[in-house]
Amino acid sequence: MMGEFITRNLLHRPMRTLIGAMGIGVEVALVVLIVGLTSGLLTETAKRIEGIGADMMLQPPGASYFINMTGAPMPTKIGGKLAELKYVRDVAPALLQFNSSGAVETIWGIDRDSFRAVSGGFVFLEGHDMEGPDDMLVDDWAAKAKHLKVGDAYNVLNHDWHVVAIIEHGKGSRIFVPLGTLQELASARDKASIFLVKCTRPEHTDDVMEEMRHLLPGYTVRPLKDFLSLMTSTNIPGLQTFINAMIALAVAIGLLVIFLTMYTTVIERTRDIGVLKSLGAGHWFVVRALLSESAALCLFGVLIGIGLSYLVRAGFVWKFPTLTILITAGWILRAAGIALLGALLGTSYPAWVASRKDAVEALAYD
Repeated sequence: MMGEFITRNLLHRPMRTLIGAMGIGVEVALVVLIVGLTSGLLTETAKRIEGIGADMMLQPPGASYFINMTGAPMPTKIGGKLAELKYVRDVAPALLQFNSSGAVETIWGIDRDSFRAVSGGFVFLEGHDMEGPDDMLVDDWAAKAKHLKVGDAYNVLNHDWHVVAIIEHGKGSRIFVPLGTLQELASARDKASIFLVKCTRPEHTDDVMEEMRHLLPGYTVRPLKDFLSLMTSTNIPGLQTFINAMIALAVAIGLLVIFLTMYTTVIERTRDIGVLKSLGAGHWFVVRALLSESAALCLFGVLIGIGLSYLVRAGFVWKFPTLTILITAGWILRAAGIALLGALLGTSYPAWVASRKDAVEALAYD
């Protein structure tokens, strides 16, 4: 009986029901996409850093885990000191330059030979390695997004580069240029943002890290094999606050939509509530009916939100091939739980108002 009662109530105003469900769907999609975008970005960046193949990375004091925002405060002569340490096989400096003109990207300036020694070299899909000062390597994802091919000219950082190769993605950055040229453009002569270190054997990593900390106290030394576990929203300053703020915004949207939907439902059904009460329905029956209807509406909205999340992700990935949005079952369940809690809270006051209505007054309502 209760199920049929709820179903008929929802179908009585199909457009209002659809709008209410869409509001909840937007709430769910916002939570899933915001978290998916941030976690996808961090996970994909961490995998590319781990894919370099180095054993550890040296950064300046107080450096963030999100190395793409790193500046260039370290002199390259530090690399010579690191190379003298016991168990160190190779050291590669890299200058990272953030570019937001036209696209948000990070350009890596590398020394071709030292980077090859540390990482094992690139996998060339087309073209050849850097030879001239204006040569540029672009990974396959970035080439697809920017519609670049070998032989094209690409202007970035107010400099014309010559694309000499398309490489396989997964080696730290998506765009690589000669270290010396980028140092000149960035006014960072003989400076590096990070140093990538390769040990003679992986088991010597901890010993070398300890020596580096004694040699350069205050500098940040991180093992690359653990980088994926370190790249979380809680380790990036301000990111967790941003995520929490967006989730709160999504919850506010869902709560207001469900409150408005259920409140108007109670107003419209004043006479119906009066009939139910005159037939013996108690306060709890009315409250339970409205809460159950809200939960059913929420379930419908969650399904819409899940579909909307995948649809929006597909659209973003089609438009921006380098973008990674990680949608997980865990966050879908969390978003559904948040939406259900918000729906029940939004229904609480309308349900209380409905349960307090006097049967005689409700029957006389026009």
